[in-house]
Amino acid sequence: MAPVSYLRPTVSSRGHARGARRRLTATPRSSGPRRVLIGALVLLIAAAVVVAAVALTSSRAGLSEDPTALARVDLPFVGGHVVSVSAVTGPNSKPVPVTLKASQIWPQRQIPAGEQLSIEVVVKRPGWISWLTGNTQRLTLNLTTPAARLTQPYLTVAPGQPLRVRFDTPVSVIDSGAQGHLVRQVLLSPQTEITLSRSASAGSIWVAGAPRSWERAAPTLLSWFPTGARAAAVAYPAPGTNIGPSTPITLTFSKTVDQALGSSRPPVLPITQGVWHQLNSHTIVFRPQGYGYGLGAKVVIPLPGGVQLAGAASGSTGTWNVPTGTTVRLQQLLAQLGYLPLQFSGPQVAGSAAAQEAAAINPPHGSFAWRWGDVPSALHGMWQPGTSGEMTKGAVMAFENDHGMTTDGVAGAEVWKALIGAAVAGRGSSFGYTFVEVSEASPESINVWHSGKTVVTGPVNTGIPQAPTVPGVFAVFEHALSVTMSGTNPDGSHYDDPGVPYVSYFNGGDALHGFLRASYGTAQSLGCVEMPYSEAAAVYPYTPIGTLVDVS
Repeated sequence: MAPVSYLRPTVSSRGHARGARRRLTATPRSSGPRRVLIGALVLLIAAAVVVAAVALTSSRAGLSEDPTALARVDLPFVGGHVVSVSAVTGPNSKPVPVTLKASQIWPQRQIPAGEQLSIEVVVKRPGWISWLTGNTQRLTLNLTTPAARLTQPYLTVAPGQPLRVRFDTPVSVIDSGAQGHLVRQVLLSPQTEITLSRSASAGSIWVAGAPRSWERAAPTLLSWFPTGARAAAVAYPAPGTNIGPSTPITLTFSKTVDQALGSSRPPVLPITQGVWHQLNSHTIVFRPQGYGYGLGAKVVIPLPGGVQLAGAASGSTGTWNVPTGTTVRLQQLLAQLGYLPLQFSGPQVAGSAAAQEAAAINPPHGSFAWRWGDVPSALHGMWQPGTSGEMTKGAVMAFENDHGMTTDGVAGAEVWKALIGAAVAGRGSSFGYTFVEVSEASPESINVWHSGKTVVTGPVNTGIPQAPTVPGVFAVFEHALSVTMSGTNPDGSHYDDPGVPYVSYFNGGDALHGFLRASYGTAQSLGCVEMPYSEAAAVYPYTPIGTLVDVS
């Protein structure tokens, strides 16, 4: 019985063991769906991260340089649009107008080659992605516009050969011609070598090339010479042309400056304040200073006999002409300085000699107005802006008299220099303006108008029929307190009158002056305008040199 009772518990224990195993295998089976759920969640999170990363990457716009335009904007893959485009240049961030065409940014005006620019673009993203990437993106690009350099500024050209200019970078546009009057040519395709026309065996021309058609390049002076052993030179501006008082004159030699001139430099005539500067091994330039050559000057620069100057009439000596100032600018200055009965209103000219001389040749636009309201009709009718006449001549004479110059009424180089000096310094006349009317109607009389009002009136005697007072308008050319008058009477006798007082000569021997007569108001003189002493004394202070006298 003992063995049997032993086996039961054994069987029982096996049953318990099998039951335990069944429970252990059931637990793993119940956790399977949970694992699938966790894995799916992990995959979704990973996918979301990837999508977010792609969205962030594809939502970014790009800003880069463009091979034809100024720059290029690349919008994001997910969409968006450009809100604003701006550009600035220089240390003061000066705005440069630009426009967006398709995806390219173009300047709205020509800008210098080699200019440093900063471009800013603001891009607005779509609303559906803005929560993740932000509403806008600001892009900035700093760049330097491309530039091209002329590789050889002086050339030797064989007879019959064209003038070929070369640049170190292909250019899309070339400007050539006289300084300030360049002709622009847009090329069909960028080129490094361009052929230009020439009309002489030697000469100079300003040339500028730019890689982009919207650029403006600084011109370089290109000079060419004929083949040969003799030294040749070209001048810019060309000999025989008109130049300004401050125009630099450039000489470029086929040989080096030392070989052509040695250590000396050519004289500039008339003697002019200024200095020769050497620009490179072949080129020198004379830059005038102060008043330069002067208005109306003939400039002469002789070169050594061994140097042939292209375009020079005498072979080695160049001449240039400086125009004189215009009549309208002469009148503007005379009005500003108080030598005309008018005022001038117009643009302010800079207070330098060079600027004033440039304005003398190319006067600013403006308007004249009478300085006073009550102007004699005869004086009013004489005024013609831009036309020289006795009024302008008299004003010049008055200015000359005030500045110790010969009172000929001619605005020569010295008069212009003095006028400009007075204008720069602000030294005008404080005398005012006088206009004298002499009437030969009976009774003969004088009316002296000064600065807006009549100051003297009275009777006068004019010339008899055999020696009449010539009618017309004349400027006083001599002014003296007392003179001796002598001459021949109509009957052939001689007269000699010392001590004639308060004399103002205005036409040949005709003068305003005092003279004792029994009566006044009729023709009694030999051409002069005679007045009682007291009246002549009152008139005299108002009739300095340059005063207009109208006899009618």
